[in-house]
Order: sequence, then structure tokens, then C-alpha cells
Amino acid sequence: MSIRYDKRNRRYRWEFARTINGQRLRFSKLLPAGWSQAQADAYDRTECARQYAIAAGVSTDSPLIGDAVTLYVQGKTALKSYKKTVEQLAAIAWAYAGRRMDALPEICATIIRTETARGMSPATIRNRLACLKAACRYAWKTHGLTPDDPTQRMQMPVVRNARHFYAGRLAMLRIARLARHHQTRVAIRVAFYTGMRLGELWALRVQGKTLVLTDTKNGDMRAVPASPRIAGCLQYLPLKINRSTLRADWVQARDAAGLSHLHFHDLRHSAASEMINGGVSLYTVGAVLGHRDARSTSRYSHLQAEQLAQAVATIGAKKRSA
Repeated sequence: MSIRYDKRNRRYRWEFARTINGQRLRFSKLLPAGWSQAQADAYDRTECARQYAIAAGVSTDSPLIGDAVTLYVQGKTALKSYKKTVEQLAAIAWAYAGRRMDALPEICATIIRTETARGMSPATIRNRLACLKAACRYAWKTHGLTPDDPTQRMQMPVVRNARHFYAGRLAMLRIARLARHHQTRVAIRVAFYTGMRLGELWALRVQGKTLVLTDTKNGDMRAVPASPRIAGCLQYLPLKINRSTLRADWVQARDAAGLSHLHFHDLRHSAASEMINGGVSLYTVGAVLGHRDARSTSRYSHLQAEQLAQAVATIGAKKRSA
């Protein structure tokens, strides 16, 4: 470990003191203020590996992956998921430390094979590789670390965890009536009629008959007109109830309604289902839900396919005479 906490400067310091191939190397660097132990450890792994590679005379035809990670960690501190991203990168540093960018496809295959054997879920592996991919692309696009996109041949595990559970209006109302807290009942109705995520119900602002989110999951502002069916709920927004209280209340009400398989997030999927069944296009559904990528909305395409089949069945059908 080459990391220590510098009490005088109130931040971590990286120190490197090694003899490699008979050459004594000593480095010391004060790391950025606000860095956590995990961030400091991630920097330590990548920078130590880089110094070893340089001293050992490893070919420099391709830059080190660790360099890309370091640039990303230093340049993306404003990320909402910054701490988690750093932890994910540190968790797979064993695979890329000291390795060069041209070995990225092989490294990804190794991570998938090794972590799968350890019993890690494909979704977790994919999240970690997504962070590594983002770091390498950032180093390429922003800093010109490589002449071309180094992630083009990266292998990503297939994740099949999309849920297809939907609650109809009557099921939603049954759960809402069984909830003990008024704010929980408000949350259930608003989520069903707007497709908003649970966390967004504390962050929204009510402007007339429109629900406005200035900070969403994808970073874009979103405005959703309120359905007349939730007009009476607007005065109770944004939510004030404790989040853990609402979640516990939801579980109790859902179980009492005999719908234990439903998650609160399924109300968002239910909103999409209701819109598509009402003839709304996938494009419009994606706009309401705040999807930046059309692939996120494509999960509901099977619902629209049923409508298309009905439409096609009318072609050439005999019309009944009056």
C-alpha cells in the first residue's frame, strides 16, 4: 500500500518507493481534496502499475488502461454516481492494472469468465465493465489518449433482467386503499398516472397542472402534465414522508392485496403499458418516461405488437353490411 492520510493537508497522499531493475524510484503526490479511501486505493493500483511498466521497459505502443482510469476519476468528480463508479473500477483493477489499452478485449473476457465463476451476477459484471468502458472512451474522446475508440471490441455480458409485471388500474387502487399512510396512497396514484420513479416523487415541483423534474436520472429536465385523475394529489407533492416508511407501507399494502410479486417500480412499467394499450406510440411513451435512448422504451414493444397484429388483421376483412 502506497497511500497514507496526510493530516496536515487533510487529504490522501500517494507515495512510491521501489527498486526496479536496480533503479531506485521515489515519487510522492498529494491527491485531490475530498477523495475517499476507495478512490485513493484505485489511484494507487493504477499508478503503481504504470510506474512498474515504465521502469521495466514495457512497450509504450499502447497507453495503459490505468492512465485512462486515472484521467476519468480525476475528470468526472461531478458524476451523480461518482463514488460508486470509483468503487466499481477499483473492484476490477486486478485485471487491468499494468495492462495496455490494446489488451482491453482480452481483459474484459477474463473479468467475465472469472467473476462468473465466482458467482457474480451478469448485471453486476456488466456495470463494472460499463464503468471501465466509459473511462477508456473518456480518455480517447477528451484527452486523445488513443487515436481510435479502444472499446470497439469490448465484450459485454448479456443481461436478461427486464421485468414484465404490470398492474392494472383496479389492482393499483386496491393496493392504494390498503396503504396506511396518506402519502403512500398519493405516491402510488402519481407513479401509476405519470410513470415517475419513486425517488423522483420527492424531487419534483408542481407548476400549475404540470409536474417538473429539473434533475433526472439521465440529467435532462422533464415535465409531465398531470392527469385529471390525480388533480387532488398535487397539493401533497413533493412527498414529505420518510422513504423507509413509504417502502414498508407499500410492501404491507401490496402483500395484503395479494400482489406480492409487484415492485413499486412496476407502477412505472404499468403507466407505459396503459399508454400503449391506449394507442400511444412508443416514441411518446419514451418522452413521458424520460428515456433518452429508444432502446429503453423498446422493452414495451411486445405490447404494441398486439395492437399492430389487430390492425393487420383488419386488412381485407369483409365489412358487415348495415
